[in-house]
Amino acid sequence: MSTDVTYTCVLDADRETVQFLSHLLAGRRRELGTRTGTRALGPFNQAVLVIRWFLDATRPAQLATDNTIGTSTVYAYLHEGIDVLAARAPELHTALEQAQQESCTHLNLDGTVVRTDRVATPGPAGADLWWSGKHKHHGGNVQVLSAPDGWPLWTSGVRPGREHDSTCAKAEADLLPALAKAAARDERPTLTDLGYENLSSALRHPVKKPAGRELTGRQKAYNQLIRGVHGIAERANSLLKTTFKALRRVSLDPWRIGAIVRAALVLLQLEHGRTA
Repeated sequence: MSTDVTYTCVLDADRETVQFLSHLLAGRRRELGTRTGTRALGPFNQAVLVIRWFLDATRPAQLATDNTIGTSTVYAYLHEGIDVLAARAPELHTALEQAQQESCTHLNLDGTVVRTDRVATPGPAGADLWWSGKHKHHGGNVQVLSAPDGWPLWTSGVRPGREHDSTCAKAEADLLPALAKAAARDERPTLTDLGYENLSSALRHPVKKPAGRELTGRQKAYNQLIRGVHGIAERANSLLKTTFKALRRVSLDPWRIGAIVRAALVLLQLEHGRTA
């Protein structure tokens, strides 16, 4: 007699979100010329598998058992789901246009480090490429552009965790020029922390305390204002990481983190029915 215990669970996602991803996956199969009945799972069940991983960080071995498929098939299905979702993520110019249409007074730019399993990849001078000295763990740095209320509008590709926010921002070739253009055209500055000091005239960040001197009263007031208004940018990172447990620790190739975060952004927008 079997000693296995079965139970029923409910996926904490709108059915419309699952159906949206299912349609994307079905379209991908048509592009590939996949014949009907040759896949172990249909598009809908594959969509459920992918969203389970995002929401609950369900282990691939568990997903394989639950769907009676091999673990390698789970990884293939998972990467396919990540790719079709990431392809629907807003481009930078689209996010800036939305901010203009919504009459956003300013934007927020902040970096977040998505934790990964240990990755022993040598970097410059023999340093561990993915080790973040600031956060004391391995991870990938992703830049997040958000609205004044902390709603994420756009996310960048991933850079190794050892790199600072300013380096990661410069690695996105279009980011700083686009923000400068928006600031000049629409008088819409982008607020940051001191990690982006003197990176662009479009950025507004606190004044750094001079060596051996104190800040003036005016500078202290300015810093208090900037930090208070920009502080809500942390909500964008929190929304992504608290909604999707998969973003709390990624066990896939760390270079996939950029696509994973973009895919999560699409799911977040679907669940809340909001883009800007």
